Amino acid sequence: MAPTGSAKAMALWTTAFVVSQANIARLLGPVAPKVLEVQTAFSARRYLEILDSMDAEATARFRSHYYPDFVHPAIYAMALRSAGKRLGERVPLSVATRRALAVAPVLSAAGDYVENVIGLHFLDHRDSITDSRVRAASTVSIAKWVLALGTFGYLSQGFVRVWVSRK
Repeated sequence: MAPTGSAKAMALWTTAFVVSQANIARLLGPVAPKVLEVQTAFSARRYLEILDSMDAEATARFRSHYYPDFVHPAIYAMALRSAGKRLGERVPLSVATRRALAVAPVLSAAGDYVENVIGLHFLDHRDSITDSRVRAASTVSIAKWVLALGTFGYLSQGFVRVWVSRK
């Protein structure tokens, strides 16, 4: 069976996601864990501890990941949306599920953009790092992760069922 347009789109966006994610991981190198740490800091004290734990080189690596991460959310949103569309062609999905699979990746990407702007701002304006701002940023970050990983999890179990039923 020849791949359909939606299968090709899913493959293209998924490949773009993997390449983009690998590039971000390459840029971050050993400071990669700091990203999750700042995204879940929940206090100004903790956020500043994380930033202060990096020397100039590590901070430069950390900063460098933000620039490709202004493209990455659109890529992962398209990868998830195209996979949702493809799954909907393979199995019956309710209108609410289709809508959720279309909207959740967009909301996740929007949260990622907010998080990136705040993260860059905090790097250069440490005096603006307050408990309330860090809690708000961490809440956005965690919501972003829940939406993206929740969508990915739903799609994964859906495709596993499709592949298992083909045997």
